Amino acid sequence: MNPPKTDARRHHDPAVRGFASDNYAGAHPEVLAAVALANGGHQVAYGEDDYTANLQQIIRSHFGATAEAFPVFNGTGANVVALQAVTDRWGAVICAESAHINVDEGGAPERMGGLKLLTVPTPDGKLTPELIDRQAFGWDDEHRAMPQVVSITQSTELGTLYTPDEIRAICDHAHAHGMKVHLDGSRIANAAASLDVPMRTFTNAVGVDLLSLGGTKNGALYGEAVVVLNQDAVSHMKHLRKLSMQLASKMRFVSVQLEALLAKDLWLRNARHSNQMAQRLAEGVRAVHGVEILHPVQANAVFARLPHDVSERLQKRYRFYFWDEAAGDVRWMCSFDTTEDDVDGFVAALKEEMAHA
Repeated sequence: MNPPKTDARRHHDPAVRGFASDNYAGAHPEVLAAVALANGGHQVAYGEDDYTANLQQIIRSHFGATAEAFPVFNGTGANVVALQAVTDRWGAVICAESAHINVDEGGAPERMGGLKLLTVPTPDGKLTPELIDRQAFGWDDEHRAMPQVVSITQSTELGTLYTPDEIRAICDHAHAHGMKVHLDGSRIANAAASLDVPMRTFTNAVGVDLLSLGGTKNGALYGEAVVVLNQDAVSHMKHLRKLSMQLASKMRFVSVQLEALLAKDLWLRNARHSNQMAQRLAEGVRAVHGVEILHPVQANAVFARLPHDVSERLQKRYRFYFWDEAAGDVRWMCSFDTTEDDVDGFVAALKEEMAHA
């Protein structure tokens, strides 16, 4: 049978790639093929479909026999639903000042989730038990939002990684104070690829109670999941997901994407590639006089400082964002579809613009 005809037209050049965000990348062909495979016929809506049921088995193969996945539309939705599930109306969440839930979600955790964020400045995007203690107090003080959760990000917003032992120390410390631990894993695949360990090694194996599992940045069309690791830590997840407008009616199309990534090794292949491209980019940038790499390159992000006018000229050739425009700091992200030619072309363009500085 010939494929159905469509009136849709391509409105972009698929050969053009930049370094602004791994969200800019399209969907991996294997993910698109999985979506097409799940199409056709009728399946029960709202998660009672065969694909979502199979996803649960795949999730348990990665995170243990008690893990349960709740697919959602996007990362902000995953974080808001997850944090609501482990806080009371008077509860607060301790997080790094640079955390995505604090600076990049439009206030959604506080406005939509109804919880308070207690932030801590960090030099590298990572919390420690000592840093947590700056906000871990006042549980009996009715004048202060009650700290109930510690939220960490792996890999962090600065592209750095927690070791499993560092996360274990955070979990032990948080649990000793009666707090739960949430892990924002929008780039959890990049962390596992860089650490060369299974995802369980730094999640359920060390005490994380629940996580936001990323798919979009790793090659999905759209879709993430809240994964409950400690069933005793949460309550009414399915009700919170619906209340938060994150319950997909045709959930099979979210679940099958996560299945395509996680059933075998596509998630790891994609993450390893984007990490490798970031290392290649960092090596090239280090050879450019006058450009400073700001943080260890441990996942698929490179943070650098260079003259403001150079960045502005370079942005006309490649898309990327300022991280701190006043300081001249920028962020360059690599994706599963970033090529060696993309990286080498960008480094050559950077050298040219620096030569004109």
